[in-house]
Amino acid sequence: MADLDLLSLTRDAVMMIVKVSGPALLLGLVVGTVIALVQAIIQVNEMTLTFVPKLAAILFSVILLGPWLGAELVGYGQVTFGRLAAYGQPSGDGRP
Repeated sequence: MADLDLLSLTRDAVMMIVKVSGPALLLGLVVGTVIALVQAIIQVNEMTLTFVPKLAAILFSVILLGPWLGAELVGYGQVTFGRLAAYGQPSGDGRP
C-alpha cells in the first residue's frame, strides 16, 4: 500500500469522524452556551445545571440524526473495505 493511499484512508477516516460527531457536539455547545448565559443573567452558578440539558440535547440529536449517521457510516465502511480489498488483489506483473 502506497503512502498516499494510507494518507488518503486516514484523511477520510478523520473527515468521517468530524462529519458524524459534529452535529451532536455543536448542539451541545449551543445548549451549554445558552444555559451559561441564563445562569449569568439570574446569577445562579451551579455546575450541575448544564449537564442534564446538554445530555438531553445530544441524545435528541443522535435519535433524530440516527438514520443519516448510520447511512454515512455504512457507506464509509463499504468504500473503505472495497479499497482495502482492491489493494489485496494481485497486480498482474508477477509481484505479490
